[in-house]
Amino acid sequence: MIIDLNCDMGEGYGPWPMGDDPGLMQYITSANIACGFHAGDPVIMRDTVRLVLKHHVAIGAHPGFPDLQGFGRRNLQMSPEEVYAMTLYQIGALQAIVQAEGGTLHHVKPHGALYNMAAKDRKLADAIARATLHAGGKLVLYGLSGSALVEAGQAAGLRTASEVFADRTYQDDGSLTPRSQADALVQTIDQAVAQALQMVQQQRVVSTSGKAVGLVSETLCLHGDGAHALEFAQAIHAAFKANAVEMRAF
Repeated sequence: MIIDLNCDMGEGYGPWPMGDDPGLMQYITSANIACGFHAGDPVIMRDTVRLVLKHHVAIGAHPGFPDLQGFGRRNLQMSPEEVYAMTLYQIGALQAIVQAEGGTLHHVKPHGALYNMAAKDRKLADAIARATLHAGGKLVLYGLSGSALVEAGQAAGLRTASEVFADRTYQDDGSLTPRSQADALVQTIDQAVAQALQMVQQQRVVSTSGKAVGLVSETLCLHGDGAHALEFAQAIHAAFKANAVEMRAF
């Protein structure tokens, strides 16, 4: 069994960093770097790229809605063409920094509300897939397992990575429980480890109603801004090693 462990990073702004990016580095295999719209700025982007390259972790662009106040987690109504241009703009910005630092951009993973909306809205998903394709470099598109975003990426001829979450709960249709609900987050390390192992070993997850939901697990996300992000990462990494799950970039 093989799994990619990805983490959202560079999600601060100015002098206000968020999460423990340096501490998480030794436990992940790919990093999704905020591109300045929902979080991050040019200096943070550059510094995070340098950190990721130092640890030989695969680099991804993490484009989101232009919503610093809402951290990109509020649904904004934008046309597919606006989403295409916005996504291409953000990928290009990070791509330039990565190239300047001697690296290669590996993948694209939308953030927050943009990610969740594209999981169900095929027109938005197609716009993101098209932007990823046109950015060049044979980028991999990360999307929620079983979602319209994965379907759109495959239809566009992109390599796709079906993503699952260790620190989020699931609904019966395989979608993530909205953050507005009290049970949206996995609260304990034991729960996160058990869910991660189940998704990778059994290719399924148990929803909040108790239903077993089948899914494809190719990359597993650990949210870097979570309250227990480092502890979750350490425990899941150790559990995977103990259960002969190989961790490497997709």
